[in-house]
Amino acid sequence: MNDINKKQSSEDYLERIVMLEKSGDEFIKAIDLARSLSFSRPSVSIALKKLENEGFVNVDSEFNIRLTPAGRKIGEDTYEKHEIIGSILVFLGVDERIAYEDACRIEHVISDKSFEALRRLYLEYKKKN
Repeated sequence: MNDINKKQSSEDYLERIVMLEKSGDEFIKAIDLARSLSFSRPSVSIALKKLENEGFVNVDSEFNIRLTPAGRKIGEDTYEKHEIIGSILVFLGVDERIAYEDACRIEHVISDKSFEALRRLYLEYKKKN
């Protein structure tokens, strides 16, 4: 797996943890991630161990997954990119399913500078409407 794919994979996991938290899940476990991502439990366990070693998550004695401050920042930033890019594409007339699938790919490669420009445009539009 190359560095870009590793980065994308980590961001996808951290973003999904944020999404599960936002949906009201108080305690997130590997099985929750596996179901949500449609991945096998062993694959998720391996990824979580890597994320834990990199300092992005902590897994307690009850196997609850908690984001570290660094993991939360990446997860929330990725989630924000996903939501804003997806919303812009839907506004432009792209089918919602396709828009959010495309946003999932774009969120990992867009530069911070380009995303900030899109973010400003999106927030300006929302403020006026």
